Order: sequence, then structure tokens, then C-alpha cells
Amino acid sequence: QLQLVESGGGLVRPGGSLRLSCAVSGFTLDDYAIGWFRQAPGKEREGVSFISGSDGSTMYAGSVKGRFRISRDNAKNTVYLQMIGLPPAYTAVYYCAAVERRGPLNIFYAPCGMAYWGQGPLVLVSS
Repeated sequence: QLQLVESGGGLVRPGGSLRLSCAVSGFTLDDYAIGWFRQAPGKEREGVSFISGSDGSTMYAGSVKGRFRISRDNAKNTVYLQMIGLPPAYTAVYYCAAVERRGPLNIFYAPCGMAYWGQGPLVLVSS
């Protein structure tokens, strides 16, 4: 059974840092692309970063470049999202998602393009 389980969410002060983890089971990262999405209150879900499980190529939304870094550890079947300099506007539920794909990324996936989803931890940026 394919599963994605996120961890690392919580409360962080403005300007602080947080690292989210997405542990996958039931499949190997080599055959999938993994994306991080977020959904703020009253807003649509949006993609923020993607990584190819096979070659490690990455893509970022323009709004998070320089603040977010996505990485993977195929031996642990885990994808990470390191976030720095967080402003309150980044408060949202953050989801990881997977879609079957091998090779370099050339698509910034919409939420409807992803096949499997985690439960989504809340990241609250507040003083």
C-alpha cells in the first residue's frame, strides 16, 4: 500500500526555520517525482517544490526560491523540505504528494496531476 507520511510541522516564529519530512512506503523514490504543496486558509492548494526521485532534479515556485530547499534520501525513502526565513504569510497546511515518473523534471505539477497524498501537517508562522 502506497503511503506518504509527513512530519516536522508546528509553530515557528517569523524569520525562523523548519524542516518537513515526507516518508514514503509501498514504493521506491527512484520511480516517482515528489512534490510539496501548501494550502493557506481560504486559498487554493499550490505547488511549492518538486524533486525527481531518480535523478534529483528540482523545481521551485518563484515565490519560495531562496527560502526553500528540497532534497531526498533514497536509502531512507524520505524527501525533505527545508524552509528558512519564514514570514507569517507562509502559514498553511503543507502536503507532500507523489506521481509516477522517472527522469528529469520538466513539469511543475498541478495538484490534480499528483496521484498520492500525505495527510498534511500545519505550519503556523506566528509570534
